[in-house]
Amino acid sequence: MEACHTTSDGVIPYDHRMAAYLDGYHHPQKALPPRIGYLAVAEGTVIGYIAGHLTTRNACAAEVQYLFVSPTYRRNGIGTALLRLLSEWFLKQGARRVCVPIAGDSFPEAKPFYEHAGAAPLVKNWHGWEDIAVVVGEDEA
Repeated sequence: MEACHTTSDGVIPYDHRMAAYLDGYHHPQKALPPRIGYLAVAEGTVIGYIAGHLTTRNACAAEVQYLFVSPTYRRNGIGTALLRLLSEWFLKQGARRVCVPIAGDSFPEAKPFYEHAGAAPLVKNWHGWEDIAVVVGEDEA
C-alpha cells in the first residue's frame, strides 16, 4: 500500500499506522470493532485503498479511517468505488450515520470529494452522512 504513494513527482506521505490499524493494534479514538479495508489493484499493483470501523465519535456509528488513490489513477471513479464498498459494509453492520475526518491542509481534494459523495460538515475538521445509504444509491437500505 505504501508503494502507491510514490509518484513521478515524489512521495505523498503514507500513514504507517495503517498496517497496525488493520492488524488491530492501532485504535483511533472511540473506535469499535470490527474494522475492514479494501484495496484497488491494477495489473497486480495496489493503486488505492480504503478502511473504516464502527465508532461512537461525533455521535456517528461508523468512520472512514483511510482513503487513498494514487494520483496517477485519480478522477477515474476508483475512490468512489472504494467508498461504495465501505458504505455497503457499514450498512451490513447497521451503521448509517458515518463520519470522516477532513484536514484541509494535508489533502485539500478530500473535502470536495466527500461533499460530492453527499457528506456535509459535522464539526470542525469532520464531515459525514446522516445515512450512508446515499453513497450506494439506496433511499432505504
